[in-house]
Amino acid sequence: MEFEYTVEIIRKTERQYIAYRKIKAAVRSAAFYLCRIFPIDRNLICVCTFEGKGGFGCNPKYIVQELHKERPDLRFVWLVNRVGEHEFPDYIRQVPNSFWSSAYWLTRSRVWIDNYRKPLGTVKRKGQYYLNVNHFTVGIKCTGLNRGEGFSKMAYLVNHNDSSMIDDLVIDSDWCEEESPKGMVYEGTYLKTGAPRCDVLYGDRTRAKEKFRREHHLPGNAKVLMFAPTFREGAKEGKRYVFSETWSIDFQRLISVLERKTGGKWYICVRVHPQLAPSHDEFRDSELGDRIIDMSHADDMYEILAGMDAYITDYSSAVFEAGYAHIPSFIYADDIEQYKHDRGSLMWDFDTDDFDHVKNNKKYTPSFDVELPYTVSADNDELERHIMEFDKNRYDGVLDRFHREIKLVFNGRAGEKIAGKIMEAMGY
Repeated sequence: MEFEYTVEIIRKTERQYIAYRKIKAAVRSAAFYLCRIFPIDRNLICVCTFEGKGGFGCNPKYIVQELHKERPDLRFVWLVNRVGEHEFPDYIRQVPNSFWSSAYWLTRSRVWIDNYRKPLGTVKRKGQYYLNVNHFTVGIKCTGLNRGEGFSKMAYLVNHNDSSMIDDLVIDSDWCEEESPKGMVYEGTYLKTGAPRCDVLYGDRTRAKEKFRREHHLPGNAKVLMFAPTFREGAKEGKRYVFSETWSIDFQRLISVLERKTGGKWYICVRVHPQLAPSHDEFRDSELGDRIIDMSHADDMYEILAGMDAYITDYSSAVFEAGYAHIPSFIYADDIEQYKHDRGSLMWDFDTDDFDHVKNNKKYTPSFDVELPYTVSADNDELERHIMEFDKNRYDGVLDRFHREIKLVFNGRAGEKIAGKIMEAMGY
């Protein structure tokens, strides 16, 4: 009886929160309609990343660069939570991601580009084109309706409202096309071009490696591994919040294992999720000193990733993108049961399959019968074993087969193709 009473209180509080958000949304919508006194500027494009927390990075960066190259007369505004916090090219104007500012600039723009979701109450007008480029591709964690009870009613309302405005969603594979109706709460049309941010990973990465080492004063033959854990997300009384946890990975041991495996001198590049970066203090290790390089506040992860020799994450979808470039990649997941509980489920059968042969969860991707192309370690001992047993030729073969099976599109031309589609939508 006490439990049922507690649940009812939580539900009542959530209903109150949703009612409050709907009122806010109605006010926001009114602002959008009021701003319609201003005409659409046919040469104006409004961009946003990570709900205003992001800077000049992720998929929008590469599309905007291509658009500017093809049409220098186009104008760009970028919605940011703090103007001046990030660096942008001089052809991009930073504008506040505030109530009236976002309503004004979005209402005036001919094109919207976003890698996240627009706030509830955002209203698109006739004649505008909204391209959502998302911020993940093939993934490990469940999103959207695939989260079950972990996907709150408030989250559904935001996702559904945003998806109803999207004209095209950028994806990179048949896998994403099958997963998106529930994972993205999306039933619209797709641009299966590949992810523009991955263009920089295609082909020879020598220059990217040289640039990273030069900028961080590393020896030219230094080897670098990126550690990029995902963020933890929860909900309380219907409200979403993001938090981080202390990592159990032993960096000192990791460096020692890498050097025993390959020789040379290794460094660790730490990169937290962009949702955490604004509040993240630079990670340091007094014992490892300059062997740790924290790049969490850099706007573009993929220019950095292109310069890496190896990659480790827990549940970030970027492990698949590192794999597109055949960068040796490993999954270090020391809390699978807890994370699965928090997310509702996972896209892969970690709980039933041997970690050396994890298959896709056919509940979410029934058309596929594929194996996770990465080793999974639950502790530092397993991670050491997997690194020492790593065979690059076998790894490359496993990746090639996986990419064929999910029908991956990865050819280094995603930004160019998408820019062409946007210019077509603009009437050029």
